[in-house]
Amino acid sequence: MDIKKQPKPWYIRYRYPILSGAAGIAILVYALFLIVTSGTRRVDMDSVVIAEVKKAPFWEYVDVEGLVHPYKTIQVNAMENGFVERVVAEEGAMLQQGDTILVLQNPELYHSIDDEQDAWSSKLRNCQEQEIEMTQKTINLRQQALDAQHQMASLKKSLKQSREEYRMGIKSKAELEVAEEDYEYQRKKVLLQMQNLKHDSVSTRLKREMIAANRMEANKKLSRMKGRTQQLVVRAPVSGQLSYVGVTQGQQVSSGASIGQIKVMSQFKLQISLAEYYIDRVIAGLPAHIEYDGHQFPLCVSRVIPEVKDHQFVCELTFSGKTPANIRLGKSYRVLLELGKPEQALVIPNGDFFQTTNGYWIFRVSDDGKKAQRVNINVGRQNPQQFEITSGLKPGDKVIVNGYTQIASEKEIDLR
Repeated sequence: MDIKKQPKPWYIRYRYPILSGAAGIAILVYALFLIVTSGTRRVDMDSVVIAEVKKAPFWEYVDVEGLVHPYKTIQVNAMENGFVERVVAEEGAMLQQGDTILVLQNPELYHSIDDEQDAWSSKLRNCQEQEIEMTQKTINLRQQALDAQHQMASLKKSLKQSREEYRMGIKSKAELEVAEEDYEYQRKKVLLQMQNLKHDSVSTRLKREMIAANRMEANKKLSRMKGRTQQLVVRAPVSGQLSYVGVTQGQQVSSGASIGQIKVMSQFKLQISLAEYYIDRVIAGLPAHIEYDGHQFPLCVSRVIPEVKDHQFVCELTFSGKTPANIRLGKSYRVLLELGKPEQALVIPNGDFFQTTNGYWIFRVSDDGKKAQRVNINVGRQNPQQFEITSGLKPGDKVIVNGYTQIASEKEIDLR
């Protein structure tokens, strides 16, 4: 008796066609996956920023924050030793030149002045005694010279009379010779006394000049010593703001010690920090400016401090003209520092592509505007608004400059 066979399930009978269809579907899905992930991602044009490559003036400058500092800061030093008797001016006070900051006390200085006063008085007495002696000596010499001249005049008359008497035969020749010898002796004596008087006159004049110089030097020395007491009052050397006082009442202060600081407020300067990349390009004299309240205020680099800290160096700029009306210490302004004159260059606007690509490549949009592909470029100079393109692009090209967060891994994208 024949046994009737049961029919096989359909999935058994059609297993080979089913397996073939499943494999085909898998291959199709894989192919679609490769197409989607092969760099042709569709991107909404609203999520990116497209800019045109242009030949335009390129102004190389740096936009950096600048802080207001005083034009000068003057250190105030003690000129004498002493202890602080009282502090007159408080920190932050606005001072005029000559205003008292503090007062020092130094008893030893007053003792030294008393000793110098005694020495000065003794020297003055000596000078006066020397002058009296010289005056008396001059008087005596003049008296002696006057007596000698008078005696010579008498002998001259006597000699004349003796010669007459000799001619008349009243006196002998021996008596005439004695009279002539007496007259000649007296004449020579008068000459010596006159020479002595002349020498004394010159010597007296020199001594008087030396005494006067010594007296003047003693007066100056005493005046300087007394003037040291004025140095015990520490005064403001310039007008400005007393930024700090570094001593307290009763504190001992040595000569030359710093006791305070004054900021000159008549002028201001701005201080900026720049990346060390610019250290070879920034020199004194470079122009800059700030824009505030609708006005532009020109600046000039006055000093470059070449010391680099944390990859930064510091520059100081002074105003070339007017300053903002409400400028004050510590206020910040955006400073535009010019590194060169405007030049024609191939430029694109600033964007986040540089942070993503480091300036090595960029997405260039096709002529029909439907696709964008990576192209290699070289970026030259830059400022806060522009990048200079040295190779890889030409004027009229359109590139994606913003929106690289979502397309950084793609090689080609479709724009919709």
